[in-house]
Amino acid sequence: MRILGIDPGLRVTGFGVIDVKGQARYYVASGCVRTLGDDLLPARLKCIIDGLFAIITEYQPDQVVIEQVFVNVNPQSTLLLGQARGAAISAAVMRDLPVAEYTALQVKQAVVGHGKAAKEQVQEMVKRLLKLEGYPQADAADALACALCHANHNGSLAKGLASQGYRVKRGRLA
Repeated sequence: MRILGIDPGLRVTGFGVIDVKGQARYYVASGCVRTLGDDLLPARLKCIIDGLFAIITEYQPDQVVIEQVFVNVNPQSTLLLGQARGAAISAAVMRDLPVAEYTALQVKQAVVGHGKAAKEQVQEMVKRLLKLEGYPQADAADALACALCHANHNGSLAKGLASQGYRVKRGRLA
């Protein structure tokens, strides 16, 4: 199974791709989709969608996992982040990919062992778990952590979709 993890952001959207074979997890790719800060919102959202379309086309994931939005002190920031997240989810569902969602607390708990872990701790554990030579960029590390979290749930997305009457064929909704 190939999993694409996404850490949504309006300026930087991190992505991480892993392969899961039994209990083994293998690093495939990671990076960021960056938007231009002076672009208007619609142009930024299009950039996120186009970037994720290219990643989906290149790496052919079976499932997508995305971090859920948390509420910031600034409601405007929360709304903007939610729009970036919506663009990322749209890119996945427009390519007929099932999408799972986890909170940052769930991701950190699954990867580091406690939900209040610092970004540096997440980067360190992602490096160790995937046997990387260096540290991935912070947004890419968060996306890889999302993918690892989902892998640890052992295909629960496909099982949950099947219980709702969906058929998942080669990772695609049928």
